[in-house]
Amino acid sequence: MIELKNASKKYRQGGREVYALRDVSLVIKKGELLSIMGPSGSGKSTLLNLMGGLDQPTSGEVFIDDIPLHGITDNELTLIRRRRVGYVFQFFNLLPLLTAAENVGLPLLLEGTPFSRVRPQAESLLRQVGLGERTEHRPEQLSGGEMQRVAIARALITNPAVFLADEPTGNLDSHTSEDILLLLKSLNEQGQTIVMVTHDPKAAAYGTRIITLKDGALLQDLSIGEDAS
Repeated sequence: MIELKNASKKYRQGGREVYALRDVSLVIKKGELLSIMGPSGSGKSTLLNLMGGLDQPTSGEVFIDDIPLHGITDNELTLIRRRRVGYVFQFFNLLPLLTAAENVGLPLLLEGTPFSRVRPQAESLLRQVGLGERTEHRPEQLSGGEMQRVAIARALITNPAVFLADEPTGNLDSHTSEDILLLLKSLNEQGQTIVMVTHDPKAAAYGTRIITLKDGALLQDLSIGEDAS
């Protein structure tokens, strides 16, 4: 599904090099719900961005469905991101002038698919995430939890191979966070592969596997119910 081979990412700060990620090798199998934990600055978001092709490693390799994300054109990389990866972020990133259905359908609309063809699928996904009565509402008419559900539905509309969530509950209250985590768990139980960055141990416990990063390196890899490796 996703594989990283000795992936590192470094930046220059002033006159020195700083590693955001250091020599990480990792395989994520189809159907996993992988939680990524670690303190601020440990490399969690950097790792997620490499997995989704939003950034490139300084060294090492990244593969999605055995397709290398290195040595390909920008157009090929864009197509992989658009068609094989779904993204959800902490701050929803919905377009304020679009309805919930239009926001959900946006990835297909950007490819030129008419909204008349997109609408049924968008409305079906909104029903799946519990927003069947909110299809014509704009973001300002929705709660934070409802906006995150719209963002989740939008991430699913391309039927992605993997769903990447960066602190999906970080901007929500505890009750709403639990609702979103239960939704992600339900999607995973239906077969969706999910990778979630979180700082919250309670959120991480919804995963089938937890990895922990420290100073850009892989510190622990734990399948739920098993000893750390």
